[in-house]
Amino acid sequence: MTKLPEILLLLRNMQGLTQEQAAEGQGITYRSYRRYETGEREPTASVLVQIADFYDVSLDYLVGRSEQRER
Repeated sequence: MTKLPEILLLLRNMQGLTQEQAAEGQGITYRSYRRYETGEREPTASVLVQIADFYDVSLDYLVGRSEQRER
């Protein structure tokens, strides 16, 4: 299974966004987003929901529990 940091990087690159753009679009700080993507920190449940909504994927896909992106 793929881990959250790898999935975040994949989704961000698929949309052609910088970390700054992704963080701004999700309403979180750049520093926090960078730490999530590098695996330094793990987001709270509410932030996971924000991220999943932003990338339009299911929470299970985002955290590596499913291969299906659809919600």
